[in-house]
Amino acid sequence: MSQSWSPTSWKSFPAAQQPTYPDPEALAHVLKQIHLMPPLVTSWEVDHLHQGIADAQRGEAWILQGGDCAETFDQCQTEPIASKLKLLLQMSLAIVFGSRKRILRVGRMAGQYAKPRSSDTETQNGVTLPCYRGDLVNQFEFTPEARRANPELLLRGYERSALTLNFVRALSEGGFADLHYPENWNLLFVDEAKGDVARRYRELVKSLGDAIRFVETILRESTSELKRVDFFTSHEALHLDYETALTRKSVRGIGYYNLGTHLPWIGERTRSLTGAHIEYFRGIRNPVAVKIGPTMQAEEVVELTRILNPNNIPGRLTLIHRMGRGRVEAALPAMIEAIQRENRTVLWVCDPMHGNTVSTTHGRKTRRFDDIVDELRLSFAIHRACGSMLGGAHLELTGENVTECVGGSRGLTESDLESAYQTQLDPRLNYEQALEIAFEISSQLSAQRS
Repeated sequence: MSQSWSPTSWKSFPAAQQPTYPDPEALAHVLKQIHLMPPLVTSWEVDHLHQGIADAQRGEAWILQGGDCAETFDQCQTEPIASKLKLLLQMSLAIVFGSRKRILRVGRMAGQYAKPRSSDTETQNGVTLPCYRGDLVNQFEFTPEARRANPELLLRGYERSALTLNFVRALSEGGFADLHYPENWNLLFVDEAKGDVARRYRELVKSLGDAIRFVETILRESTSELKRVDFFTSHEALHLDYETALTRKSVRGIGYYNLGTHLPWIGERTRSLTGAHIEYFRGIRNPVAVKIGPTMQAEEVVELTRILNPNNIPGRLTLIHRMGRGRVEAALPAMIEAIQRENRTVLWVCDPMHGNTVSTTHGRKTRRFDDIVDELRLSFAIHRACGSMLGGAHLELTGENVTECVGGSRGLTESDLESAYQTQLDPRLNYEQALEIAFEISSQLSAQRS
């Protein structure tokens, strides 16, 4: 790494997963426009999350991060946004009952418009075109025009991120998230839901209502802290030109922030220690996260922490392990032990989704719910055995009534997937499956307390 850093010093390093634009001048024009536009978040909000992650590292909070694999521009609508927020609120309610900890709610939203791909091209019926890299870059339709990288889409991504974030802020701060009225969080299609998951959630809501009424009767006043929640955004900071355009010098004169999101992360495909993404991330003041998979060596993990957090500052760095059910027991312990041996300060978060993607006999990508739950349980157990602590979960989920992952309380099978398979990329947990995961997390955290 170079000793001097600037928001553009990454340009001297190899940059993986970057699109190729046919008109560089048009790209430069759009990036200049974005750089002049207002930031999407503030440095004070970013610092607030930074402190929350430091609390989670000490075991005083827990992070729930979730949302779509990749947002699409078409989903920038009232109901899909509200449904994701409702589901994350319901999940955090279940988790807080078991953990007795403050929950940091972080959405994969308001910017998750770009996706890494395993190949630069895609071939259909003998025709080869650039791959779809998310709505921030090109379009999903398999035509030469749609698959051409279009810089105007960066502006549309910025605008939709702003619209989404504005709506989420209004909901989370304007009474929608009031714990006195959790019935506001019910999703339209599950109002009459039956089954164990729905029953447990209704019992939880009743217990919460009884507890709040008891406390406020004793205090003889309403507790204002129960009427709003902090809600943060995150996305994979993949498109470096776009991220650079949203990187601003702090008005307080304390360095540069990526003000396009609160928590940017580096994916498994772009975490090279000598790559452009690491160079960019090492200089911004946001708390940052990195996805780490089973092929990463323990020594690499330690070196990664030295580059991204040389001063070992609490709250700065989150490591999101995504190993897969079949590899987590072999790969994770050595990483944890190496971090402990070097006294590096990190927050450990489990992503039980990305290592468990499989294909059906008909070529559909899916995930088996049992594999997801097993990796989560194993991760809790491995951290306990190592004297470490799992501090969060990173999930791909939706508040919509989809059928993309098999298993769960509804017993979805491969034949059920076609009924409501909506994702263009990776499969997501539906409402029931996500709540089941929340109850599992709650159970694990409750066991840790006893």
